[in-house]
Parts: sequence; C-alpha cells; structure tokens
Amino acid sequence: MFHSEPIDRLINELMKMPSVGPKTAQRLAFHIIKAPADDADRLIRAVRDVKEKIRQCAICRNLTDGETCPICQNDRRQNGSICVVADAGDIPVIERARAFAGRYHVLGGVISPMDGIGPDHLNIKGLLSRIEPEKVEEIIIATNSDTQGEVTAMYLAKILKPLGVATYRLAYGLPMGAALEHADEITLSRAFQGKRVMGD
Repeated sequence: MFHSEPIDRLINELMKMPSVGPKTAQRLAFHIIKAPADDADRLIRAVRDVKEKIRQCAICRNLTDGETCPICQNDRRQNGSICVVADAGDIPVIERARAFAGRYHVLGGVISPMDGIGPDHLNIKGLLSRIEPEKVEEIIIATNSDTQGEVTAMYLAKILKPLGVATYRLAYGLPMGAALEHADEITLSRAFQGKRVMGD
C-alpha cells in the first residue's frame, strides 16, 4: 500500500471504471484530493443523483430522469425511422454527428454466446412492438462493427425482413472491430449517408 487507506480505496474504486488504469486512477484521485471541498461535494451529489434519478425511457430505453426521454418527447424528430443501438451511451455519439433525425431503440447489449447473451436477453421484442404503432418504415442498425455487433445486426435483419420494414446497416468508415464510441462526427455522418440495405 503506497498511500493511506482512504486514498487507496478511492484509487481502487476509480480503476473499476472503463479504460481507467492505475496511473489514470491515481491522477484522478489526487485531482479530487486537491480540488476545493465544494467541487468534491458537487461530484458526490452528481453521482448520487444519477444513481437515484436516472431510469430507462419507457419507449426506447434511452436513459432519462422522466418517464420518457427528450428524444422520444420531441415532436420534431422524424417518425417512421428508428436507429437501433446496443447501449444508451451510443446515442450521444450519433447525435453529435447530426446525421440522423429519427428516433432510437436501445437493445441493452449485443448477442454474445460466449458471454451467455442470446437474443432473448436483448430488447428485441420492444423494437418489434414499436413497428406498427409508430408506422416504422426503416430501421438502421448501428451496432459496432465487431463480431458480436455484426451477428446482432444479421439476426435483426433476418427477423425484420418478413415484416416489410426496410433494414439498413451503417456503412462504417471504420476498420472491422472498431467501436462506435471512437468514431468522429464526419465518419458517422458519412456512415449514415452510405447506409446499406440488409436482408437481401
């Protein structure tokens, strides 16, 4: 143990976050220690509020502090077009590109047999239940271009084809295996412009 117990505990907790290794965790911990008490209190309150108030949107399963998310509430969004993403964290990435004006649907993961995740573990039934009431004409599948993302996209295309809904896959300007969250706005914009039909 290099530091006092409270510091080590903070570093260990920070290391549980994605992409945060020991060095980054230590830098963050010492930043928190040096910050004014008010800043630390605001951080604590923000984390507590997120844990207590954030829930899944009743329609698309995006994250929200209300019954439905701001995107589902927005009357200016295009009806009839749904972009399917694996996780709610993918939505802000796409929104920054300003290439899509429809609505979203969050699967809550991707098909991954090695991890014991099959189609029944994902929010696929929720997607199918939206097609008729929302008069959905096209679905754009925006899962990552890794193996699990591709398997998920192919499965969705297969079950959507008999329903007569045009199904597209983003034309990723990314190498195979790259994650959506690492794409820049220009790459994502071009991906939406070059989306390809699935299920033929």
